[in-house]
Amino acid sequence: MSNTRKLWLGLATLLIASFAVLLWAGGEIFRAAPPMPEQVVSSDGRVIYSRQDIETGRQVWQSIGGMQLGSIWGHGGYVAPDWSADWLHREAMTLLDRWARDEGAATYAELGEEKQATLKGRLRKQMRTNTYDPTSKTITVSTERAEAMANVAAHYVSLFGNDPATAELREAYAMRNNTVDTLEHRRALTGFFWWTAWAAGTERPGTEGHTFAPERGGVTPKLVTYTNNWPAEPLIDNTPPPALWVWSAFSVLFLLAGIAALGWHHAVTHARGEEAHVLPATDPFAALRLTPSMRATAKFFWLVLVLFLVQIGLGAITAHYQVEGQQAYGFALSEYLPYSLSRTWHTQLSVLWIAVAWLGTGLYIAPALSGHEPKFQRFGVNFLFVSLLIIVVGSFTGQWFAVMQKLGLKHNFWFGHQGWEYADMGRFWQIYLFIGLLLWLSLVGRALWPVLRGPTTDTKSIVGLMFLSTVCIGLFFASALMWGEHTHISEVEYWRWWLVHLWVEGFFEVFATAVMALIFTRLGLVKASSATVAVLFATIIFMSGGVLGTLHHLYFVGTPTAVVALGASFSALEVVPLAYIGFEAYHTWKLGRATPWMQRYRWPILFFISVSFWNLVGAGLFGFLINPPLSLYYMQGLNLTPLHGHTALFGVYGMLGIALVLFCMRGLRGQMRWDTRALKLAFWALNIGLALMALLTLLPIGTMQLLAAIEHGYAYARSAEFMQRPIIDLLVWMRVPGDTIFSIGAVALAWFVFRLWVAPRQVALPDAETDQA
Repeated sequence: MSNTRKLWLGLATLLIASFAVLLWAGGEIFRAAPPMPEQVVSSDGRVIYSRQDIETGRQVWQSIGGMQLGSIWGHGGYVAPDWSADWLHREAMTLLDRWARDEGAATYAELGEEKQATLKGRLRKQMRTNTYDPTSKTITVSTERAEAMANVAAHYVSLFGNDPATAELREAYAMRNNTVDTLEHRRALTGFFWWTAWAAGTERPGTEGHTFAPERGGVTPKLVTYTNNWPAEPLIDNTPPPALWVWSAFSVLFLLAGIAALGWHHAVTHARGEEAHVLPATDPFAALRLTPSMRATAKFFWLVLVLFLVQIGLGAITAHYQVEGQQAYGFALSEYLPYSLSRTWHTQLSVLWIAVAWLGTGLYIAPALSGHEPKFQRFGVNFLFVSLLIIVVGSFTGQWFAVMQKLGLKHNFWFGHQGWEYADMGRFWQIYLFIGLLLWLSLVGRALWPVLRGPTTDTKSIVGLMFLSTVCIGLFFASALMWGEHTHISEVEYWRWWLVHLWVEGFFEVFATAVMALIFTRLGLVKASSATVAVLFATIIFMSGGVLGTLHHLYFVGTPTAVVALGASFSALEVVPLAYIGFEAYHTWKLGRATPWMQRYRWPILFFISVSFWNLVGAGLFGFLINPPLSLYYMQGLNLTPLHGHTALFGVYGMLGIALVLFCMRGLRGQMRWDTRALKLAFWALNIGLALMALLTLLPIGTMQLLAAIEHGYAYARSAEFMQRPIIDLLVWMRVPGDTIFSIGAVALAWFVFRLWVAPRQVALPDAETDQA
């Protein structure tokens, strides 16, 4: 059996086993999810919330932007608080202050340590005790807790309205006045917030074998809340459970073992050596015949740049809201473009422009590889482009109407704002996009078909892997369609991370790896047989941690301990390939200097090298910083999360998208002289700007929040009291240099591409290598 066949069998076995375990983990998450009560009543029989109240409250929360305005269970935005943690802390303090008044003190803080300890014990018992009756599906709370809940609810009704008493807090949270349109909806919203806080503070019923710790006579094993004791809240003893400590330690062991195994494999395979490879004397792509559909892909790359520039502008607006709250240099911007909307569009566009870059690359590279132009291929490319425009404009319009409370709850799920970060667009637009991806899959597949059905060649396996990743990109977007408007939030989070982690970080990665290998083999720089083995092995290594690594996003959404263990173990393996990223960067650099004509590809190659750098820093160092369960317990939803998000999403996938666009441009406009001074400026400005953004703002703010969360609790680290401190304002303003430099790089990139079509200078092909560097 050949090495290639063994690798294909290994990859198939790995994927079947990994997805089987991932589906089993989903079943465990659904089983352990916090229950949705039919009603919440006080001990004297008063109905506080009905299930309809909680469900309607969730619809209201989604319509105002959901995770884009604050967060729930740590997932979402960072300027407003985490509403689950905020409610939990406010309710606890309301009870403690009431009991303190019974003791003769004005507030809980004025009591002595002994009396404080006594009241904390009473609070812990009252809030952590699970009073859910599975028979009647009713949660019962004491009358004094019911009063505390009413007080906290009144605060939120005021905050989400237009009450002058909470105006300063609305500004601190970057909330527009009348965020929620009616009093009825504001009251319903409090029901949803309370339920998420109840799940975070109420112990999950113990089951046999729920702990591996040996039993001790006379001691009841400790139970954890439905969210595994998240958030950190000292008032009710919400602290990291033992399982988080144990599996965080094991995740480090798995990381070291994986690095050692990969190092051994590299040493063995590197020692074997290879026969010398003869490099072509001229650029094989220089004489590439452009088909009509390949020429039609140019508009995809123009759209990439437009979406990229708009995303940067929205990012600047979103960041500025953190210092002025509701305005932009005195202009009441929140009345027209609220924070939750600017952040929605900013995060959506970050995925959309990268995805469009890769979709365009697939449509361009398929006919280039096969030399086959199927009938109506150009029409299909143009139809897909128009569909993408309709989806972007239509979904963004619906989201504006939703957030401005002009759409209504009846139509919000289908045409407005779903409220789930990175999966915000209405269901109608998700279905439309899914159909568009299936069209893309068919267009790429029919162009590659002559290669796939033809005789076996050295590159057939790579083409096959590229096509399979195309199939997965098209089909796995269906995970966005797996939840409904009233699906349990734990189940939504499970499927949402299939979309965000597996779709974006998984199969797009495989697609990009295969495309890069095909580019280098087609250029004649790498032997096809060697590239095939390398790509299949890299895919196996990546997917070995990537599939089950999805679970590290789900530690605190109602996840049982077994799923936490799986997530910790396999998310550590995601970092293993990055330990040897320097070899990949050096190999890419050597290919860029292999022959004189490779000077034509200098800047695409450098963008590929920057992908390797940010893979190590953003995905590797900053990713592993937050991925272990114990780390994420404190860091989830702090600024260390966007530190990883920005440096990994743009640093890896954004830079990779730009590199692929530039390679396609070499074919589309290679006969034009490339004045690459703009590319040089774009490369360095984008990298330096991203580094400054990370080091001057996100890292220091996130570190300060982390210290605050460990010492004083999570709610304080996300509070206006902490986030409005002068030092935080200063650090936010420190984003200006990095953001400015980054924006200059984006404009330079757009200018370079613009000049290739407007007033270009044509040169003879033999002189094409003399492009200015």
